[in-house]
Amino acid sequence: MWRGILVFLLLAISTVAAADARPRQINPIPFAHEPCSVLDQRPCTPSYCSPLELGPCIPEIDYPYGENLQLTIESMPSEADRAKYQKPDHDLDTIGDLFAALRTCWSPPSDHAREGMQMSVRFSFNKAGGLIGPPRLTYATAGVPADTRTTYLNAINASLKACLPLKFTSGLGGALAGRPIAIRYVDNRELGK
Repeated sequence: MWRGILVFLLLAISTVAAADARPRQINPIPFAHEPCSVLDQRPCTPSYCSPLELGPCIPEIDYPYGENLQLTIESMPSEADRAKYQKPDHDLDTIGDLFAALRTCWSPPSDHAREGMQMSVRFSFNKAGGLIGPPRLTYATAGVPADTRTTYLNAINASLKACLPLKFTSGLGGALAGRPIAIRYVDNRELGK
């Protein structure tokens, strides 16, 4: 009888050890197994599913801001931001160095300028610090005439061409190559005064 109990215990321990030895699957979508409710006291991930979609419902994940390459460049930086508008005196090694170099490149247009004009472009660099294609316009202030938009886009292109190629270290060049960079240009000069 003791022998039977011992065999049973060893068998139970070996199955538990074998179960622990199997690789555990990590759910890439945290809390996806729990539907959201206003009455829940625990976290959950809200989702949007369509009855027309085949397969499992995948929640919409709102990624936090700031984890991509976005930059705002003002024509007249504030006193607190003046240090960010100084070009580094060495090869660009960090994202901060890249952003400082891009800020120093900007020279706003003098003709057809408009106070409060905003324009966003998106582009990518290659490893050598050159552009992969021309910057693509993604946003312009609404209600602005076409010639003003063209003037600002030409100023953006001319400013970038004057600074290129940027001198990246090999590490930064490899990390940035092909990654999209979005820059929002804001003309905050007081033009009427």
